Amino acid sequence: MTDTLANPQIDRETLDVELVDDEGRAVGSCQVAQAHRAPGLLHRAFSVLLFDRSGRVLLQQRALIKTRFPGRWSNTCCGHPAPGGSVIEAAGVRLIEEMGVRAALTEAGVFRYHAEDPASGRVEHEWDHVLIGRLDDIDPHPHPAEVADYAWVDPVELRAALADDADSYSPWLGSALDIATAAVQPST
Repeated sequence: MTDTLANPQIDRETLDVELVDDEGRAVGSCQVAQAHRAPGLLHRAFSVLLFDRSGRVLLQQRALIKTRFPGRWSNTCCGHPAPGGSVIEAAGVRLIEEMGVRAALTEAGVFRYHAEDPASGRVEHEWDHVLIGRLDDIDPHPHPAEVADYAWVDPVELRAALADDADSYSPWLGSALDIATAAVQPST
């Protein structure tokens, strides 16, 4: 499966996602495109946030060709595990595909959200596992089809920016950031 996910020629919209109930239990599967059609089907997802030793978080600006929320700033990377697959393993693969880096990941928590992209009409309705990790002294090498830009940002400044200009950010970023920062202690 890793070989399939690592192939940038794969149409990610045709891959299967795991549908879940209101408690996060698996109840079936469908293709990514179907899960994101209005009104949206609740499915398992993950959001990765990498921090450096000073506590800054690595953000990406989503590529303009993304089908949902293109051009918006978001967490380090995100995606969907295959039905029955490991969230952490799938996130590690996506981290390499999107940002060109590896990092040890741990789960910090989970939340549920629903958001419609006003530009495309597509819907995010996700049971989102927040994964955190450290990245020090390594420069990301993002894939241009996935990421338009990246930046290291102080979480306090990011919260202020989210409050001032929410439409420049993915709608899930604030919740993912809250869970991640509660689990991270910057090194001294």
